[in-house]
Amino acid sequence: MRVEEHPILGEMKKPNVVEIEVDGEIIPAIEGEPIAAALLAAGKSIFRYTRKRNEPRGVFCAIGRCTDCMMVVDGIPNVRTCVTPVRAGMKIQTQHGLGEFGGPLS
Repeated sequence: MRVEEHPILGEMKKPNVVEIEVDGEIIPAIEGEPIAAALLAAGKSIFRYTRKRNEPRGVFCAIGRCTDCMMVVDGIPNVRTCVTPVRAGMKIQTQHGLGEFGGPLS
């Protein structure tokens, strides 16, 4: 769910919709919005699982201060999705534990 018309700001400009891949599933996202916002709009609320107890985590602070929203983005673990903007073609994976490098930089 997204705000399409704001009572003060008015109607939202037509966004540039792109596709991102999340755990193998292609989902639409608005270019430049935080990854976490795109995931929540797509109904995804679990972003990572903790190392010790394998407990699910999602958005908590939404300002980049905690580590609950970390995911593996384009092979790079521990990316805070609440402050990382969407760009077309991103490959995002749920993070398990501390995360492992698995992309072009490893």
